[in-house]
Amino acid sequence: MSERVTLMGCSVDNLSMEETLQTVEGFIRTGRPHQHVVVNVDKLVKASRDPELRRIINDCALVNVDGMPVVWASRLLGTPLKERVAGVDLFEALMQRAGEKGWRVFLLGAREEVVSQVAATYQRKYPRLVLAGWRDGYWKGEAEEAQVVEQIREARPDLLFVAISSPKKEQFLGRWQAEMKVPFAMGVGGTFDVAIGRVKRAPAWMQKSGLEWFYRFLQEPRRMFRRYFIEDMAFFWLLIKEAARR
Repeated sequence: MSERVTLMGCSVDNLSMEETLQTVEGFIRTGRPHQHVVVNVDKLVKASRDPELRRIINDCALVNVDGMPVVWASRLLGTPLKERVAGVDLFEALMQRAGEKGWRVFLLGAREEVVSQVAATYQRKYPRLVLAGWRDGYWKGEAEEAQVVEQIREARPDLLFVAISSPKKEQFLGRWQAEMKVPFAMGVGGTFDVAIGRVKRAPAWMQKSGLEWFYRFLQEPRRMFRRYFIEDMAFFWLLIKEAARR
């Protein structure tokens, strides 16, 4: 069991990447449903304003930090985290391990042409990978959502990757994870686009320097300006308040 620390109202697990992979393997052995989430600056800001999202995060079986600013904040607050565990890196590592161990994988999210390309890409990359199924992330109403849940439940995956936006993916898993009975369900945001090369990741030096967000902004400045330069600025106020409280 990992050491859990609290950052700005959210519980996070102080785990390295390898420790995270070992934890997931333990979840799969139990066969019981477990929900995973990564928190970054944006999600901490959203959780500070949305009690339901904060509750879902705190109820998750495994919470990793994806974002160097949050790792730095943990050090400033006296609860240093071992390392950043980026969602895109964890997805890649789990797909590789699934191919090695025969875990069944279900891919949910993005447009049909994207998710089908992800499926084809990883079947080529890991020939022993067992894809239990995949489908796009667009549905309307509760009736169609229930059909999605039933499709996943009948596919009996060990791993479920959900590539829809926050907080929708956290809410979807919070509502349905117990019924889908997936041993490990993980929201992966825009990871599918990265996995097939539609979106490029920042160079390694920018990732280590905590500048991956800026690289993302340069790729889509009009779409990302509001998030990074307006909404996420509240993170610094949260950090100041947390430091003062401690």
